[in-house]
Amino acid sequence: MILTELLAAEVYGEQRLGHVTDVRFVLGSGSTDQPMPPARLHGLIVSPHTKSSPLGFERTEIRSPWPIAQLEHWLHRDSFLVLWADIGAILPGRIQLRPGFTRYSARLIKSAVPAPEFE
Repeated sequence: MILTELLAAEVYGEQRLGHVTDVRFVLGSGSTDQPMPPARLHGLIVSPHTKSSPLGFERTEIRSPWPIAQLEHWLHRDSFLVLWADIGAILPGRIQLRPGFTRYSARLIKSAVPAPEFE
């Protein structure tokens, strides 16, 4: 399976919940022999209103350009994160969640990349 097979797939619990619009990865602890720590799939972002990507506007500090930010926030309202452990089955074009899955906020409070330091 490749990542593009998950994007835009319909997501179901007991009923249709929306589409996968993005995925969330977390970085593991790095080792000294690798330049980048290994990444693992943490969960899927599900939007009940659109199939489109949030284009980075899920980050709370991104508010401009204002018209695009407003449109993206409106399109992705009620989006939520579902952890990988809550996925019961992956079928072609469809993802079935386990009973009792938890919805987490899809918003990112801070950037994954630290701001550059100026001297």
